[in-house]
Amino acid sequence: MNLMTAQEGKEYIIQRIDTDDEELNAFLFSLGCYSGEPITVVSRRRGSCTVSVKDGRYSIDSQLAEAIVV
Repeated sequence: MNLMTAQEGKEYIIQRIDTDDEELNAFLFSLGCYSGEPITVVSRRRGSCTVSVKDGRYSIDSQLAEAIVV
């Protein structure tokens, strides 16, 4: 399951980042999105989601959300 299908308000553990794009992978890593890290979908709006990772909240588009497998 990826973040676009995850339930809002529930904490998940990131299983993997499903992308071949190294730049995208590095960007997600800089946000704290990597295997074993807890993540919560705070809200979902037209093609994007707001997620909580570590002490930050980020708005990510659907492409990023689909790459994060929980």
